[in-house]
Amino acid sequence: MSKLVVVALGGNALLRSNQKGTYQEQIANVTETCQALTDILKRGNRLIIGHGNGPQVGNVMLQHEAGLKTFDLPSMPMDYCVSETQGSIGYLIELGFKKVLAQEKINRNVVTLVTQVVVDENDPMFQNPTKPVGPYYTHEEAEEFAEQTGAIFREDPRGRGWRKVVPSPQPIKINNIEIVKTLTDAGHIVVTVGGGGIPVVEKNGVVEGVEAVIDKDLASSLAAIQAGADEFYILTDVPQAYINFKKENQQALGRISITEAKKHLADGQFTEGSMAPKMRAAIKFVEATGKEAVITDATTLSDENGGTRIYAE
Repeated sequence: MSKLVVVALGGNALLRSNQKGTYQEQIANVTETCQALTDILKRGNRLIIGHGNGPQVGNVMLQHEAGLKTFDLPSMPMDYCVSETQGSIGYLIELGFKKVLAQEKINRNVVTLVTQVVVDENDPMFQNPTKPVGPYYTHEEAEEFAEQTGAIFREDPRGRGWRKVVPSPQPIKINNIEIVKTLTDAGHIVVTVGGGGIPVVEKNGVVEGVEAVIDKDLASSLAAIQAGADEFYILTDVPQAYINFKKENQQALGRISITEAKKHLADGQFTEGSMAPKMRAAIKFVEATGKEAVITDATTLSDENGGTRIYAE
């Protein structure tokens, strides 16, 4: 059977930093990204796509806030917001991919699966919320919302205001991963674990959503492991990971061992909230499977020797 490839799309696949996030902008961006992914399909491979949702889920939270202020509509919890963005972003990816597939004369279906990802209710991150989500507020606004909703707000280190923070627990199981595998085995392209997946806990077979955000690279890595992927790519906005990033002695990392990757991570070479979680996700995949993981950008995806490639020893 053909190889199974899992690709985790970065936020820039949908929304660039200088854009407002209009429908037209996101369609154009995702179509460009899907074009880069067609090389995987031309090699006859099966494909699973994970993606981020940071800007989009922030916009959804703003919409809920405006609806509450203007029309007294109840705002929804984080798991609900993630489910909303999974559906909407999956729709955009489907549109972009179908356009590209038609141009390339590739006959594949694209299916989006709204996916729950199980976390441990006793994960220590629930006692230490650190993941900033949503819009920035003044200190007074943050205090008011905290009193009204019980949410926790922390000041942005760059001085841009106050943001809500939520836990970011480790993903432990991708629900319905067997269905994802069945669909890919049938040749369909599957979009799953969007935004890291809808965070849920399981109690005696009952699933319940929780107020949290799961790292999308870790969730995509787990999906790749549990689906039995042969290749795992993490797409970002740089062609390779770097040590001494943006310093005079900056060095791009090509093919490195898992030992080297762990050492650079322990030395603080990778920024939290940026390259560090990508490196952790890559390491987890390599440790679990013995196969290579690649961190790169969309333009380098077709280069079999491109990107930062982490291998098992």
